[in-house]
Amino acid sequence: MSGRPSDEKLQSLREMLLIAPFHRWLGLDIVALTADELILEMPWRDEIVSNPMIGSAHGGILSALIDLTGLYTINALGGSARATADMRVDFHRPATSGPLRAIGKVVKLGKQLSVAETRIEDVEGKLIASGRGAYVG
Repeated sequence: MSGRPSDEKLQSLREMLLIAPFHRWLGLDIVALTADELILEMPWRDEIVSNPMIGSAHGGILSALIDLTGLYTINALGGSARATADMRVDFHRPATSGPLRAIGKVVKLGKQLSVAETRIEDVEGKLIASGRGAYVG
């Protein structure tokens, strides 16, 4: 994909993202799409807290955000991703407030398998989690 994505493409991706009830529950929104990356944002919800002592988000929610961002990054930037084949997540620090911002980049677009990397940052831009997913096209 070259140049800046069209408003129509961005709107189409937003509509695709909101088809699934889980994505709507997470409150996901596409905040930016460039020629190199897709940025999703998720608002903070009390329901995602798994450690009330420090108020941190459950790792499964962060993993889901990495997974979804990778899949939609592949679809947004010229590939085809229908399902996750493999995924790795690293947790760098607790997520204790939001919104959470997920930045996805394509590593490889393939005919059968594509790969994307995602990093999740807090409102101050600090790295919370990162991961890589392989997606079946």
